Amino acid sequence: MTDVINPDRPLLSAKAFSTFCEGLDHPEGLAFDNEQQLWAGGELGQIYRIDPQGKVEEVARLGGFCLGLTFSARQELWVCNSGLRQLMRVDRSGRVLGVVDRVNGVPLVTPNFSVFDHEGNLYFSDSGTWDGGNGCVYRLRASGALEHFAGPFAFANGLALSADDRFLFVAESQSDSVRRIPIHADGRAGEPEVYVTGMARIPDGLALDAAGNLYVTCYASDSIYRVSPERKIELLAFDPEGTRIARPTNLAFGGPDFDEIFVANLGRWHIGRAHPGVPGQKLVNL
Repeated sequence: MTDVINPDRPLLSAKAFSTFCEGLDHPEGLAFDNEQQLWAGGELGQIYRIDPQGKVEEVARLGGFCLGLTFSARQELWVCNSGLRQLMRVDRSGRVLGVVDRVNGVPLVTPNFSVFDHEGNLYFSDSGTWDGGNGCVYRLRASGALEHFAGPFAFANGLALSADDRFLFVAESQSDSVRRIPIHADGRAGEPEVYVTGMARIPDGLALDAAGNLYVTCYASDSIYRVSPERKIELLAFDPEGTRIARPTNLAFGGPDFDEIFVANLGRWHIGRAHPGVPGQKLVNL
């Protein structure tokens, strides 16, 4: 297990997390569009749009269970719908434009999260089955070609891309670790390495800040870790009551100065907000 510098002294108190909005149906994946509106998924397939003041609007109800949300540079929303076992392309009105339900003839099992690189390629995780050790990462090329990128993993979950598109980070939930996969110049995946372990318990969502620190939300411990580029681990936040931070899944950077983190709490009905003290890494759609 990798040592945590401050296991008993989180950098942020749970009380530092305010409620940005509430009344959502156990929110999951979070994504900001280029108008600073936050989008989230719900457990009955809801797609929510939340304005900068925290006003919630249900844009669509797709059925299934919407996990990771990601915007393309064209501001199309890509939804990992685990209930329908589909990766869905949706416009801003909630209209479904297309779906992916298999790769090279293999049906998707648990599409979970996706992230775009600067060339327009979309990487997305398929967690596989719990205890199955059959999770993987697929890639949808900008050309439209679909391919297996890396795996198997013990429940591949959240993803993050380094600012230079050279490394893909994968939360491996059932090993309490994060894997890092080199991306070669020709697009091939290098050998996955254990970037950090001891992410107790059940790492779920990932995000990077502008300094290259990796943020890891841990679903089963109501905690968030921050990992430096030198792989030093700090406990960013922990909620012993499981109310302000409650079964956190995805997190996203946003706010007027892009220096706030927004956390989806699957265990409750709200999205939390806090200031970690550093701006986030801009995604390709922003």
